[in-house]
Amino acid sequence: MEHDDTPAGRLLTRREMLGLMGAALLGRSLPAGAQERPSCVARPQQMEGPFFVDTGLNRSDIRSDPGTGAVRPGQTLQVMFRVSRVSGGGCAPLPGAHVELWQCDAAGVYSGVREGGDAAGQKFLRGYQVTDNAGTARFTTIYPGWYPGRTVHLHFMIRSARSAAVREEFTSQLYFDDATTDRVHALAPYAGRGPRTVKNGGDGLYRQGGAQLLLAVREHGQGLAGTFDVGLQA
Repeated sequence: MEHDDTPAGRLLTRREMLGLMGAALLGRSLPAGAQERPSCVARPQQMEGPFFVDTGLNRSDIRSDPGTGAVRPGQTLQVMFRVSRVSGGGCAPLPGAHVELWQCDAAGVYSGVREGGDAAGQKFLRGYQVTDNAGTARFTTIYPGWYPGRTVHLHFMIRSARSAAVREEFTSQLYFDDATTDRVHALAPYAGRGPRTVKNGGDGLYRQGGAQLLLAVREHGQGLAGTFDVGLQA
């Protein structure tokens, strides 16, 4: 199965227009478990891609399909988003933000889309969380696999409301260090697919700011974990 969400021409989608008219999203990647105050550094928005499905699944563990209960195999990955409101040169935790996460499985397949084949009617590796009083949203997922035309990545979207009339939406992607991906993909079930065809430097989207969207991960129990700080401009 082939996927290609590499854009042709400019990356100016409807969601990007909303992002430009609304607040800019800021953020940075931190080691998992870091508790320091967020440093509000601007990060690039990237395209949503063709595989977003608004499933309405409010859940922290997104590995399974809710219909069958079957869990997608792969290296466990804990992802924590820390969302802040940026105002007056400082950052404060932002509760109530809607953080959506979606991705392909170890075989490069997305659920819920026509290109997913037998997975078209499923909803694995999709879900959202609402940030708590500390501005955090936590997910349990798996390290993503690869598919032709793209480097390894996760998709995320953050929705928030500054008021009843003003709503913000920001969409982007998270990437991984190539050496980390190579180590993970040498393990089952990833290894059975052979070497991936595109690494970070060969990905057109990654070359447009992906280095600022790297998710730093560390060993965590039997899996990996990473934290990503983002801030919504007041």
